[in-house]
Amino acid sequence: MNYQQILYEVSDRIATITLNRPDRMNAWTATMERDVRHAMEAASADDNVRVIVLTGAGRAFCAGADMEALQAIDPSEIRRGESTPPFDMNRRADWQTRYAYYPAIPKPVIGMLNGATAGIGLVHALYCDLRFAADNTVFTTSFARRGLIAEHGISWMLPRIVGHANALDLLMSARRVSSEEALRIGLVNRIYPPDQLREQTYAYARDLADFVSPSAISVIKRQLYEVPFQTLAEATIDANREMQIALKGSDFREGVASFVEKRPPRFTGR
Repeated sequence: MNYQQILYEVSDRIATITLNRPDRMNAWTATMERDVRHAMEAASADDNVRVIVLTGAGRAFCAGADMEALQAIDPSEIRRGESTPPFDMNRRADWQTRYAYYPAIPKPVIGMLNGATAGIGLVHALYCDLRFAADNTVFTTSFARRGLIAEHGISWMLPRIVGHANALDLLMSARRVSSEEALRIGLVNRIYPPDQLREQTYAYARDLADFVSPSAISVIKRQLYEVPFQTLAEATIDANREMQIALKGSDFREGVASFVEKRPPRFTGR
């Protein structure tokens, strides 16, 4: 696939998707949307990929929507996402909308936030499973300062990550948030000096790729993203069903054998 506005590469069982409009601080466009969706689907389907890293080229992760495109947008276009083809028919429909499909990917998605993360860029960061940021990264929801509302499910996702009061603060004020504050309120998992961000992110990603069962990760990820729609009883019954399956799987046998034999595991994802 010849992508126009992203870079895509696979190495050490890690797929890296890089937003590639550094001259525009990786401002989001319809072309970028198509490129990222295709690359995510490719990484999800590739048995050689166990972890996905989403990042940006240059000094920003994504500074929000391309303002030239936003000025010319047709208001009816915003509802196009309501009919987006499902990413995975076996996953909950709530995670099949225009941008909220990252949780339907059965592999960990790490947002490596290397700079400004604003507006729709923040939306994409929130849909990643984990967020590692450079310690000079600045975050903002942006919407209220552009006369816009909380878009693409951020009103649902943000409170579940930072809490209701913090979400109201970030959305209503649309103020700039430092990486230190982002870490304190749980918006990001970890922060690193810019010159260490890549090394530390990929060290974590390689640890997942090399030492963690892909089948276990897939189920655990699905469990956590379905919990907001379940009762405790439903979550427990689901876990018991999945445990029965896991106990019959080769990854379970390999996990026990590698521990007993004091060697690295050779998981197959089955």
